[in-house]
Amino acid sequence: MIEDHYSTSLDALGGRESWIGKEAFWLPTHFVPLSGWNEHGPFLSWLMARLAPRTFVELGSHYGYSYFTACDAVKRLGLPTETWAVDSWEGDEHAGFYGDEVFESVRAINESEYVTFSTLVRGYFDAVVDEFADGSIDLLHVDGRHRYEDVKHDFETYLPKLSTRSVVLFHDIAEHQSDFGVWRYWEELSERHPSFAFEHGHGLGVLGVGAEPPESMTAFFAAAGADPDVIRTEYSRLGRRLQDVADWKFETLRMQVEVGEQSARLRASETELDAVRSELASAREDLAAARAELERTRATLSWRVGAPLRALRRLDPRRRA
Repeated sequence: MIEDHYSTSLDALGGRESWIGKEAFWLPTHFVPLSGWNEHGPFLSWLMARLAPRTFVELGSHYGYSYFTACDAVKRLGLPTETWAVDSWEGDEHAGFYGDEVFESVRAINESEYVTFSTLVRGYFDAVVDEFADGSIDLLHVDGRHRYEDVKHDFETYLPKLSTRSVVLFHDIAEHQSDFGVWRYWEELSERHPSFAFEHGHGLGVLGVGAEPPESMTAFFAAAGADPDVIRTEYSRLGRRLQDVADWKFETLRMQVEVGEQSARLRASETELDAVRSELASAREDLAAARAELERTRATLSWRVGAPLRALRRLDPRRRA
């Protein structure tokens, strides 16, 4: 079992509780194919356990992998956390555009498993910011549109809502392609606050914004400053293993779908074959009936053709010999 392997790895870490723990080895309940967030699930689970946020808000949830990872932690740990996912669920230039089916899949999961503490808000970030009281958000995840001006606007819009113990996560800080600008804004912010940057999984920035951070986060940033490569390496390995599990799950699902489609095609072929067999049997019955009719016709014709000869024999006694 992969969880047993994770436990062995955890034992080998020598009790570095300031930056890793058993929560980092959990397998998430919900995977998303090809999600750039799959590899950061271990850290988010650990962070939820250590920060124990009163309110967690995610700006940009898409299929909900990171959001449901946080919800899993709330559920497993019994935290008194309120979680909020804010998204238009229509996509953008970076995530791609999509229809209502994405939101419907997220809503179905939320209603079946997390609705007692989780709220989905379908709308634009600015339109719902007043849903949150000033100083109420302990953990904010910014993962909306990724241009420099967009991520800066999102952060500054929600900044008054952050608590004195708050932490903010920024995804895609390692992406420099096209018009991605999260990395630029991250460089500015990380100079002004305690911070740590993961480089795997498109990059994840961890920013200590609150003026009164909990001891767990103070210890984390101290450890991150003292031994950043070890922390990055271990979480990268955990993330890669988690991605391997996701790949395996979705390859298995793909094969199951393919087998199901092949079985459906086989059943359709068998149905068609049965129909052909039925038609063939019916044709054979029709042929047998036609042959019988032909034999009756031949007999009738033979009788009719022989009738004059029989009559002549009756009239001419010499023909009877």
